[in-house]
Amino acid sequence: MANNTILVVDDELGIRELLSEILGDEGYNVALAENAEQARNCRSQMRPDLVLLDIWMPDTDGITLLKDWANTGFLTMPVVMMSGHGTIDTAVEATRIGAVGYLEKPIPLQKLLSTVGQVLRSGQHKSVSALSLASLGRSGLITELRQKLEQVENLKAPVLLTGEPGVGVEYCARFLHRSNTTWAAPESCAFLVDNPLGQLEQAKGGILFLGEIGELSKLEQKGLLLLLSKLDQYSVRLVCATTRSLAELTAQGAYHPKLFEILNNLCITVPPLRAHREDIPEMANQLLSDLIESGEVPLLHFSTAALNALRNHDWPGNLAQLASIVHSLAFTCTSDEISVDAVQQALAFSSRESVSVISDIPLNISLREARDIFEKNYFEKLIEQEGSNMTRVAERAGLERTHLYRKLKTLGIKLRSQNHQ
Repeated sequence: MANNTILVVDDELGIRELLSEILGDEGYNVALAENAEQARNCRSQMRPDLVLLDIWMPDTDGITLLKDWANTGFLTMPVVMMSGHGTIDTAVEATRIGAVGYLEKPIPLQKLLSTVGQVLRSGQHKSVSALSLASLGRSGLITELRQKLEQVENLKAPVLLTGEPGVGVEYCARFLHRSNTTWAAPESCAFLVDNPLGQLEQAKGGILFLGEIGELSKLEQKGLLLLLSKLDQYSVRLVCATTRSLAELTAQGAYHPKLFEILNNLCITVPPLRAHREDIPEMANQLLSDLIESGEVPLLHFSTAALNALRNHDWPGNLAQLASIVHSLAFTCTSDEISVDAVQQALAFSSRESVSVISDIPLNISLREARDIFEKNYFEKLIEQEGSNMTRVAERAGLERTHLYRKLKTLGIKLRSQNHQ
């Protein structure tokens, strides 16, 4: 408990002092902010374990501040809203954005302590920080992407997310997910043949996310068609993603025309990293900051030249590759600054690895066979480099872990179960 820091944001001096005294007596470290500006400054300097945030403040209300944190990638801690005259609608809106609780003033002592203790024990902030649309940047292109997602956020229709490997479709899918509702991302799509309605029951009232629907078998496609017809019955929102052109697959006869027609009705493309490279320096800094805040690496920073080198790279692996490079640079840096030379060496090594994988493929085979060889070699090398740490492999490949395991099974790649991390 002594290590937990709680940030109290309230414009009333008496409330701040009272909460500070109560929480301090319980052994918590307490930081105070009387308005949104002070709260932003405090959050930029530290990551509290919990924020108690007043809804009604004179400069910026708590809901707006919560949205700002969510949009800029700073909502990496649980936030409990406080209000003396809130409404149900306000509480629901705060929960939708990412708040994990609501306290009505005057706050009973036991209610305060039980809520604080429960939130800190539950570790709810981990799910908040895992996937944020802010991780894709804040450029005009990403702002447009956010606007498209906001337009479809409250619809019930299935959404198809498309993009190159590693662009971060899962961030967009998570953006559409409402807090305190089910998030279902099955490891395998075999359920589409075996028991599609059973999966709908598990996802009831929430989102069912399928990470790669471009590789479904004919039987799985029929199962998905059945599932689509039952979504309303189970109050499930379907969000799919693919790195492949469903239009081309349909034209080749490999994809069910009706299925393509339904999924293509609401299609959003996530741009590759090279199309919004102005975001790269800030994204790299944020990725590095996350490693520092988690205690995995000491205090570090990129040199200006290093950030420019990252910005000018084409990033064929997109965000997943950027995250992998930043991770490698952070863990191998021997000073407090990551230099341009270190960045160039890391990028050169990454490029050589890509070439070595591609050079193993013969040219006298079909495209499908060549792709399978490439993917098998690609994943085997990633697994080897990451010491079978599947979390890291999934990050580098830009895949949900559930899709990764299905892909490895399809390619016949066997894993040592004790090393699944």
